[in-house]
Amino acid sequence: MLDFANAGAAVGSTSATLEKTRVLAEYFRGLEEDDLRRAAVFMSGRAFSPSQRRTLGLGWSAVSKVITGLSGLDDEELSRIFRKHSDMGDWAAEALEGRTNPEPVTLEEVEATLEAIRTARGAKKAAPLEQLIRRMDPRSVRFFIKVISGELRIGLSEGLVEAAIAEAFHVPITQVKRVHLITGDIGETAVRCKLGQFDASTLTLFQPVRFMLASPVETAGEVFDRMGAEAVWTEEKYDGVRCQLHRQSDRVELFSRDLKETTGAFPELVENGPAIGHDVLFDGEVLAHRDGRVLRFFELQRRLGRKQVKSELRQEVPVVLVVFDLLWLDGRTLLDEPLNMRRKLLEGLGLQHPFLLARLEEATGPDHLDRIFAETRERGNEGLMVKDPLSPYTPGRRGLAWLKLKRPLATLDVVVTAVEWGHGKRKGVLSDYTFAVRDTESGRLVNVGKAYTGLTDAEIATMTKRFLEITIEDRGYVRLVRPEVVLEVAFDSIQHSGRHLSGYALRFPRIVRIRDDKPVEEIDTLERVAELYDRYFGEKAEVPLSEVAET
Repeated sequence: MLDFANAGAAVGSTSATLEKTRVLAEYFRGLEEDDLRRAAVFMSGRAFSPSQRRTLGLGWSAVSKVITGLSGLDDEELSRIFRKHSDMGDWAAEALEGRTNPEPVTLEEVEATLEAIRTARGAKKAAPLEQLIRRMDPRSVRFFIKVISGELRIGLSEGLVEAAIAEAFHVPITQVKRVHLITGDIGETAVRCKLGQFDASTLTLFQPVRFMLASPVETAGEVFDRMGAEAVWTEEKYDGVRCQLHRQSDRVELFSRDLKETTGAFPELVENGPAIGHDVLFDGEVLAHRDGRVLRFFELQRRLGRKQVKSELRQEVPVVLVVFDLLWLDGRTLLDEPLNMRRKLLEGLGLQHPFLLARLEEATGPDHLDRIFAETRERGNEGLMVKDPLSPYTPGRRGLAWLKLKRPLATLDVVVTAVEWGHGKRKGVLSDYTFAVRDTESGRLVNVGKAYTGLTDAEIATMTKRFLEITIEDRGYVRLVRPEVVLEVAFDSIQHSGRHLSGYALRFPRIVRIRDDKPVEEIDTLERVAELYDRYFGEKAEVPLSEVAET
C-alpha cells in the first residue's frame, strides 16, 4: 500500500499529463497480475470496479469517528486541519501523524478490508476500518481514505489510467479502450493488456457499458460547423435520468449514468421488459409521466435512489423509458454500426408502453435547427441532442458525433448570502456561492440556489478576500456574508424545492458575471422566479407524451 501511496503522491505532484502517465505506467509495470488488478481499480478512485456492483455503505460519520478516536485531537484542532485541506484523505493523514503503528500492508489486505466493511452491518463497519488504519503509516492512510471516498483528487482520470496501461505494456490506447469497453473493469483490462489477451469481441449483457457522451454547443451554426454535415438528426433533450436497460429472456436490469444498478427504482420497466420479445441493451432516458403527459423532474426525484417503490408512489409518479439507441440485439453487438442502422433496428422492435422511441427530426441547416430548438423549448424541454446519423456508438467518449444544444433559460440578478471553502484545485479559496432573490411581500432575501462555476481563478481569489472581509458569521466550512455582492446567474430550469424558503431552486446555475454596477435593491424578485417557473415548468408547460416520443 505504501508503494501505491507513493505512486499516487508522485502523480499528484505534477500537472503534466505525460508525466502523470509515465509515473503511473512505471508503477503498473512492476506489479504482478493480482495487485495490478487492484491498483488499477484503486487508481480510478474506486473501492470496487463498477462491474462488481458493490458499494461500501460506509458513511462519512463512521470514517470521521474512527479518525477522531485514533488521533486523540479535539474537535477544534480537527476542524482547523480539515479547513486547511478540505479533503478527507489529507485531513486524516495529518490528524494521524505519529499516532499509528505502521507496518507493511499489502493491496490484498486493503481489498479484504474493503470487502469486510462492505459485508458488515451498521456500527460493525468501523471495526475492520480501524484495525487496518492502526497498521498504516499516514501516507498510506491518506490514499486509503481517498479510495474509500471515491475521489483521489490527484488529477487522475480514468482516461489517464487507460493511457498508463497502454504505456506500461506497449499496447495501443485504442486497444486498451476497446478491452475496457468489453470488460467494463479497468483492473481486468490492465491484466489482459499485460498478458496480451485481446480476444474479447462482444458486449456482455448485465455488465453495464459506459454511456456515449455529447459535447456542448451554443449555436446552430456551431453544430453544422463542427459536424460538417448537410443534415443532422435531432432528439429533444428530456428532463429525466439516463438509463441503460439490459434484457435477456425474463431477466431485466437497469443501470444509471454512473453505472450503478437502479433496477429497484423502476419496477414497471422491469415487469414489462419480457414483453420486448428480444434480448436487448437499450440506451435511453427515464421520464416521469401521468395521464399521457411528461411530469417535471422534481416529481421523478421522488423515485430515485430507492431499492423498492411502494405501489402508492408508482401510482403517483409512473415512469416510461424513452429509448434512443440500441447497442446489442439478440447476441449481436451494434456499437460499430452507424446510428441510422441502429435506429432502423430499434424501430423494427415494435416497442409498446412503457417503452417509447425518442422523437426524431432531421435538420438541414442552422435556420431549420434554430426553429426546431425554439419549438422544443416552448414544449418545456431543456434543449436538443444533435447526432450524426452515420456515427458509431463510442462509450465514454465526448466527441463531435453527438452534440448538446442548450441555452440558458434566462438570467437573474441575485445576491450572495453564504460562501463555502472549495476543495481539490480550489482548496483554500471561497468558491461555492449561495445566492438569493428578494421576496417583495416579506422584504426578506430567500435563497434559490448555489453556483460554483463561471468565474476565473483570479476572480475567485479576489472574491475570497472580499468575502472574508464581509463575513458576518463563521461556521467553519461555511461563512454567512453581508448581502452586498450581486451576481448575474444563468440556469437551465427551475424546480420546486423544500430546501429553500423561497420554495424554488435553479437547476445548473452558473455565474455569468459579477454585477458591481448593480445595487442590491435592484436584484430580481421571488415573483420573477415564480413567473418563469409558471411559464416554462408549471402544469401548463407539461409536455404531452405524443409530442415527446412516438411508439
